[in-house]
Amino acid sequence: MKALRPVSDVGGLPSVVFGQRSLMWWGTLGFMVIEGWTTALIFASYFYVRQNFEAWPPLQTPLPSLTIPTINLALMLASFIPAALAARAGKALDRAGVRRWLTVMSVLVVPTVVLRWWDLWALNVRWDTNAYGTAVWLLVGFHASLLLFDVGDTVGLTLFYWLKPMPAKSFSDASDNSMYWYFTVALWAAIYLIVYVGPRIF
Repeated sequence: MKALRPVSDVGGLPSVVFGQRSLMWWGTLGFMVIEGWTTALIFASYFYVRQNFEAWPPLQTPLPSLTIPTINLALMLASFIPAALAARAGKALDRAGVRRWLTVMSVLVVPTVVLRWWDLWALNVRWDTNAYGTAVWLLVGFHASLLLFDVGDTVGLTLFYWLKPMPAKSFSDASDNSMYWYFTVALWAAIYLIVYVGPRIF
């Protein structure tokens, strides 16, 4: 029997990697590409419908309210701070820091899901009233599904860090979670400008 000989020594490779060296990072990026492309298609549909109307919203349809959507946007933007600090703590392999900042982030992002219900009613039109109503409900409603998924992921990750000993490789999850949250908030900022602010300008 032929003796086996080592081809290479992988003992020196790191057990925790971040960014492009992480498989989870590529998975998160894949989600972002798919969901970003889907949102772009919905934007295109929105503007396609828009070109068929002289007035937008159509006559007899009130403008969307700004108060609740603006509060929700401000809350999401404020959550950037603990998200960034959680990502930094993850890269420093600081378990206590990840726990702390994920908890703060969870406290800030959970209300955004509740406020999303009021974001829909702030449109001041039913989804089946006219083409405008369908278009804006589709945009805000689709983002609501992304928001619910991301908030659930953040809260779940937070609970895991508090309830069980997480392996070292999970530190990259905190970083990837923050990256996806930035993406979710960026999409909402674009939707906010198009749906809630846009009709007041154009």
